[in-house]
Amino acid sequence: MKTWLAFLIAPLLSVLLLGGCSKHETQTPASDANTTTAATEAPATGEKQKLVIYNWTEYLPETVLDAFTKETGIEVEYATYESNEAMYAKLKLLDGKGYDIVVPSTFYVEKMRKEGLLQPINKAALKNYANLDTFALNKAHDPDNQYSVPYLWGTTAIAINGKDVDASKIKKWADLWKPEYKGKIMLMDDVRDNFYIGLRVCGFNDNSTNETEIKCAYEKLKTLMSSVKTFNSDSPKTPFIQGNVSIGAIWNGEAYKASQEMENLQYVYPEEGAVLWIDSFVIPKGAVNVVAAHKFIDFMLRAESGKACIEELGYPAPNTAATLLLDEKLRNNKIVFPNKEDIAKGSIHTDVGEAGLIYLKYWDLLKAGK
Repeated sequence: MKTWLAFLIAPLLSVLLLGGCSKHETQTPASDANTTTAATEAPATGEKQKLVIYNWTEYLPETVLDAFTKETGIEVEYATYESNEAMYAKLKLLDGKGYDIVVPSTFYVEKMRKEGLLQPINKAALKNYANLDTFALNKAHDPDNQYSVPYLWGTTAIAINGKDVDASKIKKWADLWKPEYKGKIMLMDDVRDNFYIGLRVCGFNDNSTNETEIKCAYEKLKTLMSSVKTFNSDSPKTPFIQGNVSIGAIWNGEAYKASQEMENLQYVYPEEGAVLWIDSFVIPKGAVNVVAAHKFIDFMLRAESGKACIEELGYPAPNTAATLLLDEKLRNNKIVFPNKEDIAKGSIHTDVGEAGLIYLKYWDLLKAGK
């Protein structure tokens, strides 16, 4: 996992200071040169068409990608990033060129939409659009989904190793401050998710742009640092599976995967509310294979595609037709599918604009132990 500081080396990337989050495991990206060439040159006569996808790693089942290529003849080149910040920096640097499909989280859809980095979605080309659950549509980050199509959604809440910690005693984020968990806690290596916790425990809106409130969250989180054993956003399930931590913040898909190896793993939606997020397909403004991009998005909206993603990745797809195909055990798994009450308590990150500089200032201080 690269920290925020890694992205401050080049002045051109200073735009990253406006805030963001990172999620999902990562691997070495495909060659930037090869990826850019593939996306910006039209296929020659007789040459196979290629679709270049820029996405989190292990966030699209290979079986689904293979099925898309088999059906359409369109080859898929899959480049990866480790954070919304890295994705945004690359798209900004390339002025929206180089990739045909990107998968940002909610507030980066908002940010990129406002900055003109995205193409409008042609919904007439999406025959399976009706499969989408209205829960994930017409959100503030993209009204009427003019620029984005929801792919997967999920939560950040509290995972507990039931062998080490009594899950019945964990009801809220504030419980992480209990002294008995000293040295047993994992937090995400993520500025906005951590400040979500701090702000909510302090009783403030998690999308606050008020420095006094953000500083309060920093001061609260600072008192937790002596109990934190590790920060991890590369593979959050791993410290739990290896027994290195007993309790901490984690994405629900990672918790689900960990639960397949740890029968005692519990996932608690805190009383102060879990982080909610939606990751969506978008088409950058410089994309070349726009028709192929729409074909791919429509393919992913099929019930069978959504089902495969849920089963393999452990994140819910906002696809009502796909959910109906799941077996009852998975459909009722609360790690994967929070109930309405838990959803109602949660909140989605929004683009905080220049207040991102404030978050970054206190995040740097927090990580430096100051």
